[in-house]
Amino acid sequence: MLDAYQTLILLLDSTLRLSTPLLLACLAGLYSERSGVVDIGLEGKMLGAAFGAGAVAYLTSNAWLGLLAGIGVAVGLALIHGFASITNRGNQIVSGVAINFLAAGLTVLLGQAWFSQGGRTPTLPQGGRFGEVILPGAEAVRDVPVLGPLYSELISGHNILVYLAFAAVPLTWWILFRTRFGLRLRAVGENPAAVDTAGISVVLLRYRAVVICGILTGVAGSYLSIAQSSGFIRDMTAGKGYIALAALIFAKWRPVNAMYACLLFGFLDAMAIRLQGKSIPMIGEVPVQVFQTLPYILTVILLAGFIGKAIPPKASGVPYLKERS
Repeated sequence: MLDAYQTLILLLDSTLRLSTPLLLACLAGLYSERSGVVDIGLEGKMLGAAFGAGAVAYLTSNAWLGLLAGIGVAVGLALIHGFASITNRGNQIVSGVAINFLAAGLTVLLGQAWFSQGGRTPTLPQGGRFGEVILPGAEAVRDVPVLGPLYSELISGHNILVYLAFAAVPLTWWILFRTRFGLRLRAVGENPAAVDTAGISVVLLRYRAVVICGILTGVAGSYLSIAQSSGFIRDMTAGKGYIALAALIFAKWRPVNAMYACLLFGFLDAMAIRLQGKSIPMIGEVPVQVFQTLPYILTVILLAGFIGKAIPPKASGVPYLKERS
């Protein structure tokens, strides 16, 4: 019984760690799409941020500088997307896909040119990676039955970006539904003409949402290379930006639902890792690839519309053209 409980705690612990980049990217897409800007480029911004963070953290041996670099790269890509889709009123889907291709190519090209390791960065030195945060009293209660492992293993012992990701959920809810900025952001995604009539700049609001999206995807990508791993490897996002987008649709553009959706994807990922090489009763040993594909299969199922009708903001993906009097 105790072994089963310990296994469950370890499984949930992995779930929190693996769902963190998905949650950050999902919240990033939430801000962007609530403002009416569709962002398929979550994957590219995460990948660019992961490379920027890994490269700077390696060169400076400072995880915080790496994080700032990752955020800077993602915000830069977000502004490119904003310039193409907001200022020039281009196709938002095409712009997002272009960013994904740009990041996929540049990270490998620059990685090979700078480090000559096949597009990856060297292993991060001491100080270049975020370490675990041990909460007060975690070591003292570790041996206490039931509550000890729950606090010391599941709640304590994560790096600071995990805590920031889950703290961002209630913060995002409060911003969107309890502040003037959130009200305007939701309004510009539903009826930009009415917002413009009220004397509020639609362009400025959408740019602010796109920048917030860049910041959050920057943290998500940085997490992959300087928190979850110890350096950047080629294509390390592995479709997480698309999974985050599926989670956003599954959550119907609501922050708390987005957290639950990302935890579901993280749980499937954790299960895949946990069941590697293990035999299942009455079935036998299942190839690990079967479990590794589960998050992606779920993504296809969700995007295929099996979750019921998910209605995006009315002005989502529609460039706004100010009417001239």
